[in-house]
Amino acid sequence: MITITRFTMLALIGMMTQQHVQGQKATTAKEQPVYTLENCVNEFNKAKAKETRSGYQYWFADKDLTHENTLKMSIVAPGRSTHPPHHHPEEELFYILEGNATFYLDGETVEVGPHTSLYCPPNAEHGISNAGSGDLKYLVIKKDLR
Repeated sequence: MITITRFTMLALIGMMTQQHVQGQKATTAKEQPVYTLENCVNEFNKAKAKETRSGYQYWFADKDLTHENTLKMSIVAPGRSTHPPHHHPEEELFYILEGNATFYLDGETVEVGPHTSLYCPPNAEHGISNAGSGDLKYLVIKKDLR
């Protein structure tokens, strides 16, 4: 099971708040769920993870729960990436939990390790791949523009 420190969670909440204040506004409204303690607390459960071609992913908060931001954990096998470099109008944040990643941003790359955040501005071409010999585990925070 993955343990996230209190500092890490506060940093992630701060990043999400900054995204909310400075980010793009949603273009359409949707009916929000009734929030309860049960649907506002989501403890990792591998049985509920979705398998991908490069590993698996787990949604802690998806667009069906949140107003604008989503939070998912991606686990990527060695030598793999979730998808090729791409771009989209939403800004995106990655936070490396475990492993080593190669981060691509607008034609440049850097290798980073755990406890590193990576910011992708709107419309910037970006990608992330596993640069290590073990699994790469990282969080993805993204605004849902609906």
